[in-house]
Amino acid sequence: MNHRKTSTKRNDDASSDALHQYEDTDGHFSFVRNFRLADLVTIMNGVCGSFSMFSSAKYLLSNDRDYLWSALAFPLAGLLFDFFDGKIARWRKSSSLIGQELDSLADLISFGVAPALLAFTVGLRTYLDTVVLTGFICCGLARLARFNATVALVPKDEAGKAKYFEGLPIPSSLALVAVLSYWTKMGWIEGQEGIPLGTITLWGAAEGTGEIHLVSIIFGCWAAAMVSKTLRVPKI
Repeated sequence: MNHRKTSTKRNDDASSDALHQYEDTDGHFSFVRNFRLADLVTIMNGVCGSFSMFSSAKYLLSNDRDYLWSALAFPLAGLLFDFFDGKIARWRKSSSLIGQELDSLADLISFGVAPALLAFTVGLRTYLDTVVLTGFICCGLARLARFNATVALVPKDEAGKAKYFEGLPIPSSLALVAVLSYWTKMGWIEGQEGIPLGTITLWGAAEGTGEIHLVSIIFGCWAAAMVSKTLRVPKI
């Protein structure tokens, strides 16, 4: 118990020190000037997620498949930046509390909102589909918040890295993006051959608010796995 209290106090002290670096400088852009290299790489992750969403919107407006392929590719680029920001932070020994928060927010954009919008773009557009996709985003948000709040309590290896993830890490949603990419290649999207397995109507008339695509269940299960407390994924 005393060890946990000491550890908690140490973490609180470290967080306080990390915040002081942003309090002790003045000027309109002093916050930006304090960004570390790893922080800028993290922001590029968020940039990729943003471009994915804009590309999805352009596809919906123009029906130009090039925009859809761009939207599918940008989250993968975001993953590369997500991978390298941690490497750079450890290399330069310059991790920060702000960097941790930036990482979570960028992950939510690239691996939460962007994949959900991609699913909507390719054809998961019924009312219940959007409910499931909204739940997917919110579960990703909750999962990232839990990680930030509990990361200090997760067992660490000799290098100080967490030994496992509690619940599916949100970048795992790229597996869903890969499936959407395959469907796009095969033409199994809205406006062509349609989403595989089709829809079922839970209530009301066909094409009403009770209609849902069966594959939306996959997104629902993925969301549940992200917020699971008992699912532990080894960290590679």
